[in-house]
Amino acid sequence: MTTPLLYLFILGDILGAGVYVLVGQVAAESGGAVWLPLVLALVLALLTATSYAELVTKYPRAGGASYYAHRAFGPFVGFVTGFCMLAGGIVSVAALARAFGGEYLAEFVTSPPALVALIFLAALALLNAYGIKDSLRANVVATAIEVSGLLLVIGLGAWVIARGDSDLGRLTEVGTSSGGVITATLSGAVLAYYSFVGFETSVNIAEETKNPRRSYPRALFGALATAGLVYLLVGIVASAAVPTNQLVESSGPLLEVVRVAGGVPTWIFSAIALVAVANGALLTGIMSSRLAYGMARDGLLPHTLTRLLPGRGTPWVAIAITSALSLLLALTGEVAQLASTLVLLLLVVFTSVNLAVLVLRREPVDEDHFRAPTIVPVLGIASCLLLFTQIEAGVWLRGGALVAAGLILGVVAARKSNRVHQVGRFGNSHGAGR
Repeated sequence: MTTPLLYLFILGDILGAGVYVLVGQVAAESGGAVWLPLVLALVLALLTATSYAELVTKYPRAGGASYYAHRAFGPFVGFVTGFCMLAGGIVSVAALARAFGGEYLAEFVTSPPALVALIFLAALALLNAYGIKDSLRANVVATAIEVSGLLLVIGLGAWVIARGDSDLGRLTEVGTSSGGVITATLSGAVLAYYSFVGFETSVNIAEETKNPRRSYPRALFGALATAGLVYLLVGIVASAAVPTNQLVESSGPLLEVVRVAGGVPTWIFSAIALVAVANGALLTGIMSSRLAYGMARDGLLPHTLTRLLPGRGTPWVAIAITSALSLLLALTGEVAQLASTLVLLLLVVFTSVNLAVLVLRREPVDEDHFRAPTIVPVLGIASCLLLFTQIEAGVWLRGGALVAAGLILGVVAARKSNRVHQVGRFGNSHGAGR
């Protein structure tokens, strides 16, 4: 994979469903200045992305955050980090399944959210089980469609501003009745953070990249900068063109920009948004099922998750279980709650990654690699701790239960790993003695 292809891969992972469904929720937390928490979320994401850039270029191999945590802190932290990645993927698919049944779908048909989530997740599971090659082919087309949708919103919003039908004063309205400027911005940033995640999955293709030590930082920072610019423009035009309360009340907030602008049939944009949501869920579902399969193959999860579909070679049990868990979460949570739960889980992952950067600096490598200024991972840890404080109690209950499950399973996995290590060491010394 060349640098331009890696850039497009990461950009496609970042851009997508989050901004299509969460602009209104961000406005509910922060007020009319939607762009402000989006910018803050970008800055916070860049801190952790810089730590990833150092680790990827130092250890260009698949495994990602779990591998780095295991190398720095041992099997327990490595397992918990990998488990949080897996749980985060399942939660993310649940959030997108819930979002699929909102106002974008209502342009075509009205149906109970529970039924929509069931059909949506069943269809994605079947496509996932059919084969990853066909799924990734669909992703190429879907990514182009979802990017075009965001550019369309920016263009239509700019047209509304140009013709004088907007209110630019809303761009400076920060805060709500329940929170001041700082609290509102930070609360909005938690949800906005969801729109920037995705870059962390790109570490798993480092081994398939030409000269990753040179190309990965360029592709990573270029993709984040591009996504940040697009999101900034979307936040500005959405806030200026549509009254804040209208954005807050809509489950398809960008559709409101299309309605205000006129000239483009709303069903066309709704179709684009549905493709974006489905594509994000498909990619995340693939990652989650393969991660569950890999952890089961390594003995960290029940072995039954390694069963493959005859003729297709896809992990059908892992796909079925992760899809069922996503359905359960989709039926018991709202989009904003689920998005915040994902952020909570990823903050655990990102904290371990930022800490791993500092610890693994005691382990030199022969090859030159990208090196982050020491202050960056320190600020990355601080940013994670700051966002932890902004997560609501209800989200902590749901996400905390998942983290607790990871901690319990992590203890079991660490003990098993230690037993295997001790047996291997005994066997080696016994063999040498003979």
